[in-house]
Amino acid sequence: MAPPSPRALEQRGQQCYELRHRLSLSVCGCHGGIRFLYPLEVFHIAKLEHQLNEEIRDKEVRVIGDDGEQLGVMSAADAQKLAYEKDLDLVKIAPNATPPVCKIMDYGKFRFEQMKKEKEAKKNQHVMEIKEVRMSPNIDTNDFNVKLKNAQKFLKEGNRVKVTVRFRGREMAHTSIGETLLKQFGEQCAEVATVEKNPKLDGRHMTMFLSPQKAK
Repeated sequence: MAPPSPRALEQRGQQCYELRHRLSLSVCGCHGGIRFLYPLEVFHIAKLEHQLNEEIRDKEVRVIGDDGEQLGVMSAADAQKLAYEKDLDLVKIAPNATPPVCKIMDYGKFRFEQMKKEKEAKKNQHVMEIKEVRMSPNIDTNDFNVKLKNAQKFLKEGNRVKVTVRFRGREMAHTSIGETLLKQFGEQCAEVATVEKNPKLDGRHMTMFLSPQKAK
């Protein structure tokens, strides 16, 4: 069985390079006697995660085709010929099996799709932030309601909220007013939050932490 043409191998190398076009560093590799550039990141992935093609030197391997078909046990050299015949890669996916299991696939495409999935998962992952709402002990009703509405919005978005009352001058003699204010604030948020930390005085600040309720 004849190996793929030099042109096909060069095209595959170029495709792999384009997937990592933002990387400025690269190393030189060899595939089927043709030399071309692999981006450094791809080289590291191959070395750290999977053995590919000529790196697989086991006497025998169990081979799975690119369509999932079980092709049986054969020498690593014969498995590589099957992969080359389809212009694909031979990838060792279960090195600890007896014999090791290899799959024929387009490894560059596989890694590209994996990276897309990981990127999408990170994009959809919500990172909980701590939002702060500040008040004074003598806050009026309108301002209190505005602060309350903002806090409820933050909580509904899945963020924690730190509610702070700052005391100035003689207000330190009436910290109980701040504590009552914070407790009232927490009660008003009961539908969307739970009190994570009760009001606590630290210097001239009294704080309380609210956490969003877990979805039932």
